[in-house]
Amino acid sequence: MPPGLVIALAGVLGLLVGSFLNVVVHRVPAGLSVVSPPSACPGCSHEVRHRDNVPVVSWLLLRGRCRDCSVRIPARYPLVEAGTGAAFAVTAWRFDDPVVLVAALVVVGAGIGLALIDLEHQRLPFAITRVATILVVLVVVAGAATGSAIDWTAVAVSVACWTGLYALLHYGSGGRAMGLGDVALAPVLGLVLGLVGWPAAVVGLFAGFVLGAVVLVPLRATGRIGRRAAVPHGPFMLAGAALGLFVGVPLSQAYLTTIGLS
Repeated sequence: MPPGLVIALAGVLGLLVGSFLNVVVHRVPAGLSVVSPPSACPGCSHEVRHRDNVPVVSWLLLRGRCRDCSVRIPARYPLVEAGTGAAFAVTAWRFDDPVVLVAALVVVGAGIGLALIDLEHQRLPFAITRVATILVVLVVVAGAATGSAIDWTAVAVSVACWTGLYALLHYGSGGRAMGLGDVALAPVLGLVLGLVGWPAAVVGLFAGFVLGAVVLVPLRATGRIGRRAAVPHGPFMLAGAALGLFVGVPLSQAYLTTIGLS
């Protein structure tokens, strides 16, 4: 299949996944089913028509309002859809190995939903992490069964490092330094980054802490965030993993070249 077509199809898939993520972000934290009942307007409770459920396009045609009661539909919905579509397209552009591509798409989709939930509710639901982990494991197993080249050493070391560090931070601090949701998310991030290679895994692992420090230290120093205020680490963790996934290898190569080791 031509690369351009793969990228386009991935972008369309991302739009559809983004539409579903809007449901997930709203319902999962509330303990509601993501499949029933069908989506409805919060203002008039009228079920959303199929033609009004086309990602991005429907929101634009409706001018951001419900067809029945004209209540405003938050711009976050089309932004999540468009953002997920763009993220999927970039992922398809970056990776041509089928196993890495599919595994990365799973993590990218789940990661967007988890980041949004963590920012709003300060939690990473196990339900999403569990599904993402199962899907990635199935992708890797299927890839191995069909003869895909997988560096099992890199995968094992990456999973062990990601899981071990987050588990140590959680249990070593009695849960104060890191939440259990972060610990549950670490293995699947380590698995996918391990598929790309150990440089991606290392960059992704430490980039999350660096990004957190860059953002939070100035905010705490200026008093905009209290020193004891709880701040979700999930978005930084996921952003760091994304950096490792997409640019971890070239970043590590540039660093090694700079210090004369490559």
